[in-house]
Amino acid sequence: MKIGIIGGGAAGLMAAITAREAGADVTLIERNDRVGKKLLITGKGRCNVTNNSDVNTHIENIPTNPRFLYAALNSFTPADTMAFFEGLGVPLKTERGNRVFPVSDRAADICGAMKRQIDRLGVTLLHERAEEILCEDGAATGVKTDRGAHEFDAVILATGGASYPLTGSTGDGYRMAQALGHTVTELKPALVPVECAEKWARELMGLSLRNVTLRVLDGGGKEVFEEQGELLFTHFGLTGPLVLSASSHMKKLPGMRYQMCIDLKPALDEQTLDKRLQSDFAKYANKDFVNALGDLLPSKLIPVIVRLSGIDGRKKVNVITREERRRLLELLKGLTLTATKFRPIDEAIVTSGGISTKEISPKTMESKLVRGLYFAGEIIDVDAYTGGFNLQIAFSTARLAAKSIII
Repeated sequence: MKIGIIGGGAAGLMAAITAREAGADVTLIERNDRVGKKLLITGKGRCNVTNNSDVNTHIENIPTNPRFLYAALNSFTPADTMAFFEGLGVPLKTERGNRVFPVSDRAADICGAMKRQIDRLGVTLLHERAEEILCEDGAATGVKTDRGAHEFDAVILATGGASYPLTGSTGDGYRMAQALGHTVTELKPALVPVECAEKWARELMGLSLRNVTLRVLDGGGKEVFEEQGELLFTHFGLTGPLVLSASSHMKKLPGMRYQMCIDLKPALDEQTLDKRLQSDFAKYANKDFVNALGDLLPSKLIPVIVRLSGIDGRKKVNVITREERRRLLELLKGLTLTATKFRPIDEAIVTSGGISTKEISPKTMESKLVRGLYFAGEIIDVDAYTGGFNLQIAFSTARLAAKSIII
């Protein structure tokens, strides 16, 4: 059985290993000069390989077409993923939110282990750009690349989405599938940074806030997201794990305006924080207000907080009124920015949209339109929240596709 796999990312590598271990003759076609380019930058370079939770928890964290993935996730579970990588010699650890990382905190260890495995198994690796899936009588028969044609008994399309084009995810897979009659649903950024209206956000560019709580309210004041974690200010607004997660709960609407409220001190309720303020104010009673917040806030944030509070920065702390302290307290518990738009899809971590799940068998990942054509990973119209769920989808769908061909 000769199998051609287009795309050497997470899904393509897993499919290649699975098919070769089952005895197939496997050729992996990757346009970049090395495999796993996007895998190397996932999880901020640490690679959040999966989420150490059950299949139902994964399903709950997949907003787009979750039921389609039941068979795939049950055939290769998060526990199976962890056992797979530890079997390749990569020790793993579970962190907050059940996120699983290599103990080394190096995505290169995950990528390197998969590359060594395809080498050890004898997978043929071609650094060519796939241009067309060849078909005869309604069945996939091979792949045409920029270097020539290759004949296969089955083809797995695992080219990723349209995000991070510099890693090779340029949308070629969508075009090849469409040429065979497949429907590509609307492509949208998922897990994407957010632009904000407030100009003061630029002053905070590069500032990372950890252990803060982010609440997101829609135009009607309804809460659509709340979680504690880390975020980062940029020249355009906000990014970081919290913001990427929140973006999946926000809809891209004309005139989009979500309120993003940051609780800078989530561990302290208002009463406790007020006592803390009074204590700091007593400590710095004879200092200017602008010089009395160093124990409470990062230095880069202080000028912005002072300005937004409406309290004169040169006012002595011992004459700040109760009402002024109250305004400061509300600001610390709800620093608010207005989200106006998402960043472009090429800055998104994941693409929402892709090959319609109505045209793929959920039990095999085979195309319902073209025999011998299979799909795996982000190219399919499924996406999940942050936390290792998207990589698990890639591994599970790839494993199922490869096994379905061999069987």
